[in-house]
Amino acid sequence: MSDEPVCVGVIAGAFGVRGEVRLKSFTAEPSDIATYGPLSTGDGGQSFALTLTRPVKNGYAARLGGVATKEQADALRGTRLYVPRHRLPALPDDEFYHADLIGLEVVDTGGATLGRVKAVLNHGAGDLLELQAPGRSTTVLLPFTRAAVPTVDLGAGRIVADPPDGLF
Repeated sequence: MSDEPVCVGVIAGAFGVRGEVRLKSFTAEPSDIATYGPLSTGDGGQSFALTLTRPVKNGYAARLGGVATKEQADALRGTRLYVPRHRLPALPDDEFYHADLIGLEVVDTGGATLGRVKAVLNHGAGDLLELQAPGRSTTVLLPFTRAAVPTVDLGAGRIVADPPDGLF
């Protein structure tokens, strides 16, 4: 695991006229976004202290340090907010942060390369690993279940998969 910044939320725009923003949290427990310390922009150019003020539809109303007007809040619309990986809590052995999986090599049980994890998706029925397979212009969606993905070795930077028949 690297200490690359991990995206934990995005500013959806201004909320009201006094500088509050509408914030969408990507954390497992949405209110935990306020516990990770200052949040930074992707390039690290800006850092914000965050105070959640109240829940709103699809997120939270929040105050960001240094943002006092509606115009300043509107200018931040679409800004993704990041924290260093080390500020996130440790997980049990069988759980993983999506950011830790992206970029890992995926091999089958025989050791043949299947591709690299491009993204981790969840459309409501469970997580899917989006793999970019070598020599393919399209991606492949691999169910992220214990049956299809028996081994995730973050230290070695690889995932061992047993894909369903016909997937590759």
